[in-house]
Amino acid sequence: MRRRRSLPPGRRGGNKYTDAVKIAAINVYQVDLPLREGRYAWADGKYVEVFDSTVVEIEADDGTCGYGEVCPLGPFYLPAYGPGARTGIAELAPQLLGADPLQIGVINERMDRALLGHPYVKSPLDMACWDLLGKAAGLPVCELLGGRYGERIVLYRAISQAPPEQMAGNIADYRRQGYTRFQLKVGGAVRDDIERIRAAREILDQGETLVADANTGWLLHEAARVVDAVADLDVYIEQPCRSYEESLSVRRRTRLPFVLDENIDGLAALLRAQHDAAADVVNLKISKLGGLSRTRQLRDLCVALGLAMTLEDSWGGDITTAAIAHLAHSTPEGFRFSATDFNSYVTVQNADGAPQREAGCMQAPRLPGLGVTPNMAVLGDPVARYR
Repeated sequence: MRRRRSLPPGRRGGNKYTDAVKIAAINVYQVDLPLREGRYAWADGKYVEVFDSTVVEIEADDGTCGYGEVCPLGPFYLPAYGPGARTGIAELAPQLLGADPLQIGVINERMDRALLGHPYVKSPLDMACWDLLGKAAGLPVCELLGGRYGERIVLYRAISQAPPEQMAGNIADYRRQGYTRFQLKVGGAVRDDIERIRAAREILDQGETLVADANTGWLLHEAARVVDAVADLDVYIEQPCRSYEESLSVRRRTRLPFVLDENIDGLAALLRAQHDAAADVVNLKISKLGGLSRTRQLRDLCVALGLAMTLEDSWGGDITTAAIAHLAHSTPEGFRFSATDFNSYVTVQNADGAPQREAGCMQAPRLPGLGVTPNMAVLGDPVARYR
């Protein structure tokens, strides 16, 4: 005899084999996220002052809603940009109407069949389905992703590119807020970058972590000069050059610990990096990989391979920060190199209940799903509706 499932309050009763939930509508919102510091600058003179964030709301036919967010770091960091996310969602949304959002693997297969590539477009839709699944199960997303490891997640702070003394001063300010891990934005002129790294490392104590992140900004000869000049310091080198082959060449000429980010854009790239011993740490960005589902695959493989991770996204507000927290909290502590709290960088709160930084750390929410409630006054009217 078939057993009936136990449903959370507010969910429709019925047999689990016949009572499938269906996507009734998908609403899309656009939100500007201005920076508290006014500008975020990194390699090659690139900068952003206001981030273009897209929030997706998936309405199920039982009245529950799930939320996701994608926020590219401008149109010149990865192959992603804000209006492109919304254009891609317009292509995908009609293909998902009527589907069961709790069947997340099926949802991802539908998206892949309907749109080749464009992982950042699929990310907020996948994220919203995880939010719905958590609400249906009555569990936080982190428990669905593997459990809750430890009590807190240690965060890093990205230090926007500026003159060396200013960057060192910014690190000092954030240390007073409890941060112990810092990602220094380099990738500029070689001599300036060497001074930036040395000035930053000089003010840090033993046990505090410094990452020099070039964001693909150095040419091969420039990267070689920098890693040779700072070889005596306790510093990680992150993504020095644009191509994987160039970065691997730099990796092979230095003993400093090495991080790959932009080049790790899928399972094949991760396996190649592991085979070549190309990195000690990899950065897994949710939207770069296509959502929580695909990021979890790479996360679990990294754990199996013994590879530490920074767990984050390209950018975002409260919804993205909640998703990062659930992904990070469900990762064994020894493999969490760091994570980030993007909602502390921006002035707009697009959801309530998101993790808040405390002494350089955060926790995943304990409410079902992502554990956040969108701030509709901030989201405003949808820029697109699909029914």
